[in-house]
Amino acid sequence: MELPRLYAITDSKRYGENFEETLRKVLDRGVRMIQLREKELTGRKYYELALRVREITREYSALLFINDRVDVALAVHADGVHLPEKGIPPKVVKEIAPKLLIGYSAHSLESALYAQEQGADFITLSPIFETSSHPEAKPLGLLYLQEVAKKVSIPIYALGGITWDRIKLCYKNGAYGIAGISLFIPSQEK
Repeated sequence: MELPRLYAITDSKRYGENFEETLRKVLDRGVRMIQLREKELTGRKYYELALRVREITREYSALLFINDRVDVALAVHADGVHLPEKGIPPKVVKEIAPKLLIGYSAHSLESALYAQEQGADFITLSPIFETSSHPEAKPLGLLYLQEVAKKVSIPIYALGGITWDRIKLCYKNGAYGIAGISLFIPSQEK
């Protein structure tokens, strides 16, 4: 299965009061892959939101990934789960839920190779540029993206500080796709 090239990651603080309306605006822009990433919510609230988001992503024929919570991903029939670097190993998730696609947050070449070895379907590599989401994180840069792309055969989504004018640079340096939070929110374009 060919993965979409644009991967939007939700953040209720940035999506604002009308989360679902903002999500629809993101999908209206052509994004067909969504990661529901809401760390502040309790299990039940996350599940309830995931159910609504699943309905919306189905309307748009978009893939839905649940951040870190394999149980919620299975409960709402999501397409996949996105695992943090320090989370449960991708191989374990493949054993529990072989039909789920697995994304993995990598922040180094070692981490990217680990994800591939473990059976992840793709990675996000971050931060490529300085980002307001993680101001303390040192940017990896385009040359590092290029190096990782040469050594890893699974798709790499460039993440972190990506603006519309930097997308082509990421593609030229080996990114399969682009991931972002504020990048895809219409009112927050730069």
